[in-house]
Amino acid sequence: MSDTTAPRASARPSSRPALDWRLRFAALSLVWGFSFLLIKVGTEGYAPFQVTLGRLVFGTAVLAAAMAVKRERLPRGARTWAHLTIAGFLLNALPFSLFAYAELTIPSTLAGICNATSPLWGMALSLVALSEDRPTRLRVAGLGIGFLGVLTVLGVWQGFDGLDATGTALALLASLSYPVGWIHVRRTLAGTGHSNLSLTGAQLLLATLQLAVVTPLFTTVPDGFPAVPLLAVAALGALGTGFAVLVQYGLVAEVGPTTAQMVTYFIPVIATAAGVALLGEPLAWSTPVGALIVLAGAALTQARPGSGQGRGRNRDRGSRVRMRGSGPTAAPAPAPAPAPAPAGNAGVRQEARERGQARSASA
Repeated sequence: MSDTTAPRASARPSSRPALDWRLRFAALSLVWGFSFLLIKVGTEGYAPFQVTLGRLVFGTAVLAAAMAVKRERLPRGARTWAHLTIAGFLLNALPFSLFAYAELTIPSTLAGICNATSPLWGMALSLVALSEDRPTRLRVAGLGIGFLGVLTVLGVWQGFDGLDATGTALALLASLSYPVGWIHVRRTLAGTGHSNLSLTGAQLLLATLQLAVVTPLFTTVPDGFPAVPLLAVAALGALGTGFAVLVQYGLVAEVGPTTAQMVTYFIPVIATAAGVALLGEPLAWSTPVGALIVLAGAALTQARPGSGQGRGRNRDRGSRVRMRGSGPTAAPAPAPAPAPAPAGNAGVRQEARERGQARSASA
């Protein structure tokens, strides 16, 4: 695209993508599922802030290259940049750093499952902060079931024996950061008129600058640069943050946000399998059982009554905005996490035109 206007919601690609959307969906699930393993490997050679900074640098570089190819410009306006600064902190800098610190003391499998609680936090917060998200019995039941799953994962009947409370709390706090950021984005950036790629590129750039300021204050220059952790950080940023966002855009445009956000429910499964198979992390029966309960609860919190076309449009628009988080630990947005494609102003204008055409036809 040569301008900063998001593509119309109803626009279709002029040619079919080279890969079927199911293959891209699977690739996105794998990339985000393996992100927790890559974080664990990265922290074996570098400090958590350094891992996060490297991740953001590589991720921003990928989006910058995509913007250059598409001739996108960074958004304009001090107010937009101020809101993007907050979004970059809540959706990228803060949760990425918290997960990196958490995995110093907890397995990557547990971090991946904690990330899956993001829709539960989002549900709880949206009942208070978003007037369009009305509670239903089904969604409230999903919230209760989901947190029951969290307690199962943590082994509450054992008194959390052997569990690192600090690391687990950091991972849960990271998953909470995503819906807080999504709510901020929905309230402030949904109608700026800038493209999804432009907004997300600027958001990652600002998050990178934040970590560039913080990292030297809390870390020292490494004595060496071990290759395997460095490659893990590079893959985490280039694939898990940059490439994944671009794939996510294509999925949302082709199959819609509802189907695209289902990737969230595959992330903890892949994260657990990767941690056990490749890192030799222990797996108690309560971990997979609790994870299934968490995912069932999260799915119920996303259930919406089919009550009208207009409300459905609002839901889809909100879903696209929420998906700006980009990553599991961007998690795709399940409310959907963990975690962001955001909708621009063009989708709103297109819907207004369609409503106007419908009124004209009926007249």
